[in-house]
Amino acid sequence: MFANFDIDFIIFGIMPYAALTILVVGSIARYDRDQFTWKSSSSQLLRRKQLIWGSILFHVGIITVFFGHLVGLFTPVWVLDAIGVPYWVKQWMAVLIGGPAGIAALIGATILLHRRLGDSRIRMTSSWADIIIMVLIWWQLVIGLLTITQTLQHMDGAEMVRFMTWSQSIVSWNLNAWAMVVDVHWLYKLHIFLGLIITALFPFTRLVHMVSGFAAPFRYLLRPGYQLVRSRRQKPLPKRAAPKATPAE
Repeated sequence: MFANFDIDFIIFGIMPYAALTILVVGSIARYDRDQFTWKSSSSQLLRRKQLIWGSILFHVGIITVFFGHLVGLFTPVWVLDAIGVPYWVKQWMAVLIGGPAGIAALIGATILLHRRLGDSRIRMTSSWADIIIMVLIWWQLVIGLLTITQTLQHMDGAEMVRFMTWSQSIVSWNLNAWAMVVDVHWLYKLHIFLGLIITALFPFTRLVHMVSGFAAPFRYLLRPGYQLVRSRRQKPLPKRAAPKATPAE
């Protein structure tokens, strides 16, 4: 293994474990220390129509792409064989579903990025982390769509099976998993590399609100006794008077 030590080993053999470790440890640490920052920091009062269109397109597209990758990469190959799904069918499903979803997400990301950078008010309330992570996601979507040009050249599903095997080998701690993808097209390599960077940055950006969306219902189910109340009060409560000091006896 070490005789062939190169950049491929670092990216596909070491980076996945580093990124996943940062993702888990960083998310736990942020939630434990800074729970009030665990949000998307919405700026919905500014340029609301543009936000709505961009947000809908982006979220619908990115959620479809995310779960498509999750199911596509981590479904064992033997499951496809057992239920009789040909590899080329799964390949076409990835193109026909993932392609339009990726385009929708890219259009939405472009609208959101233009809104954030084009409006001085929104830009001033945006952190560098907000801008950087949005730019990275935009490029990731572009590169992901460009990989379709390579996918269409081998619709037998062989490359797809390689990526599935690599992903599942990483999870099963196969230290030689990196060797399965060393000779794939550079667009695929760049797509994986950028995905690992985004994974590592996840705990330090607004992306953490994704976890809240899935975890919030379970949190309230497992912690009964809490009630969310929306006040109709128009004016703030009057300030309480400071308690009078008790004279010493």
